[in-house]
Amino acid sequence: MTLIAEYGTILLILACLFGFFMAWGVGANDVANAMGTSVGSRALTIKQAIIIAIVFEFLGAYLAGGSVTQTIRSGIIDADAISPDQMVFGMLASLLAAGTWLLVASIKGWPVSTTHSIIGAVIGFGAVGVSMEAVHWEGVTPIVASWIISPLLSGIVAFMIFISVHRLILDTEDPFANAKRYVPFYMFAVGFVVTILTLTKGLKHIGLNLNGWESLGLALVAGILVASLGVTLLSRIKSDPEADKTFHFASVEKVFAVLMIFTACSMAFAHGSNDVANAVGPLAAIVGVLHSGGEVASKSLVPGWVLLLGAIGIVVGLATYGYRVIATIGKHITELTPSRGFAAELATATTVVGASSIGLPISTTHTLVGAVLGVGLARGIGALNLRVIGTIFSSWVVTLPAGAILSIIYFFILSGIFS
Repeated sequence: MTLIAEYGTILLILACLFGFFMAWGVGANDVANAMGTSVGSRALTIKQAIIIAIVFEFLGAYLAGGSVTQTIRSGIIDADAISPDQMVFGMLASLLAAGTWLLVASIKGWPVSTTHSIIGAVIGFGAVGVSMEAVHWEGVTPIVASWIISPLLSGIVAFMIFISVHRLILDTEDPFANAKRYVPFYMFAVGFVVTILTLTKGLKHIGLNLNGWESLGLALVAGILVASLGVTLLSRIKSDPEADKTFHFASVEKVFAVLMIFTACSMAFAHGSNDVANAVGPLAAIVGVLHSGGEVASKSLVPGWVLLLGAIGIVVGLATYGYRVIATIGKHITELTPSRGFAAELATATTVVGASSIGLPISTTHTLVGAVLGVGLARGIGALNLRVIGTIFSSWVVTLPAGAILSIIYFFILSGIFS
């Protein structure tokens, strides 16, 4: 209490700096999950992908990021078992630890899970800096389960979407005509799914409470608008017989490239809504303690400016360093075309926004890799680069303990400096 009163302003400045650093890491490393498939399938250039991601990552983080933030902040650590000082220093240590690990991973080009990084960091300081009892281990269980469930679920969804693309379009007598006929329905699905999942639970923290029928109506309108815009864009695409001689589905993939713009937007929104929690959850906990004069509240509304800081940090990280991991994700797991990339992105966006709306902080990295694997498996195991997949899995295993160890070190350093 006395430490908070004495160093309150300094601690708040540090919290904002560390929170921004962590958000930068999310943008630099994890945003590849939103944009990698679009770039890898050549539907978008890296510059176009970054512009789309800047807009929709920001909107997702600011408008729909509040629900997951609660889980990170109050679902892992027992607020009653921890003193205000421990909460502030622990969350500062967690932000700095996770940010440090993401900086290292981004330099190396490893696509690691920012969710793993921050959860590992929070568990590390809670278990060692406070006590083993302070960690809500039962709250950790559904998060750990999501690391298996999310790639499995998105993989199955991506597999089914890609099989439907084959049945309705690619394996027909006139793939180009059928692409123009059926792609608007996929566009409707993109608009509808992301809208309804966001409206159902994602916007309550900004005071927008809609009932089920209102959400359904708005989602239908959004789906129809997206499909209508898509039909207008698709009408301009003409078949290219010369290109089709080289690659049988060249004209069809042009149609899917238009669709990829929509899935890229939804994927960026989904990513921002889920992963902003990794940066602003601990920051919101620190702000709550400092503003209340030392009370550790298990739940409170996330201040708008905290979400804004996280959203800006994500955008800056993406714009300055995101291109490295975008290239890794988009080109090295399996060969992607717009139709394959679309299936992976729609499956990932659905899984991530759905998890975000129920407050479960799943890993976008795991979800996307699961979806890309699902698309790859639809073409046979030989379509996958198993060596790259092995490296990605290895980096996932290291991330959780790395976050925990760094957090413990930083916690004792910070506690020593301000004691």
